[in-house]
Amino acid sequence: MSHLIGRPLPRLAAIFLLFAAMLAATLTTQFVTAPKAHADGCYTWSRTLSEGAVGADVEQLQIRIAGYPGYGKHLAIDRDFGPATKAALVLFQKAYGLPATGIADGTTYNKIYALQDDDCTPIHFTYAELDDGCGGSGYDGGPLSAADTKLNALKTMWQLEAMRHAMGDQPLNISSGFRSIPCNRSVGGASDSQHLYGRAADLVGSHSLCALVKQARYHGFGGILGPGFSGHNDHAHLDIRTSNYWSAPSCGI
Repeated sequence: MSHLIGRPLPRLAAIFLLFAAMLAATLTTQFVTAPKAHADGCYTWSRTLSEGAVGADVEQLQIRIAGYPGYGKHLAIDRDFGPATKAALVLFQKAYGLPATGIADGTTYNKIYALQDDDCTPIHFTYAELDDGCGGSGYDGGPLSAADTKLNALKTMWQLEAMRHAMGDQPLNISSGFRSIPCNRSVGGASDSQHLYGRAADLVGSHSLCALVKQARYHGFGGILGPGFSGHNDHAHLDIRTSNYWSAPSCGI
């Protein structure tokens, strides 16, 4: 076969080799740039989710996008990917500069993985931060089990994370979160306070109180109390009840 060395390849063979090289380059580029979700210590999604999907993975997604329901609205955590979940997902995607498809895929999951710690809390909040308890109580001592109370605190934190991002990623300082029954009584809290259930956070600090209560209206908070409401001139109270009770007269709310 040595007599073939140096002879030009037939035109068809040359075209085939050129096509193969172009195909290899294309596949290599797609392999490098295609989004691929990676697991972390908290939760890993194993499928793309879109409207019509149901299941525990939908619930996990809803918890993380519940801070994007739109002005005055609330996203039900019901394991059912309906129109409201799609709309919230679109707002989440827009907030982080992702393709606003309303479909949860690898790109969406990678952003969520980047936003959470291994215990599922958003990276800017912790269970300890939400556990006031007048000295800390590990989420015991309320009307609910510690597990249910912690789940409520987790939902509260994800809505706070959405609000924090919308306010320029500046810290939100929590002065009071979950309270045990004795703790709530000692600070003069209402007997049916949302703090007892892990659903509330009082904020003080870097933003003005009026800025906080006004922004909270866009992130699924049903209870919003602030300056001008009795006992709330020095903090903004936010809770995740699913009916709206807003009062901050000094802020025009």
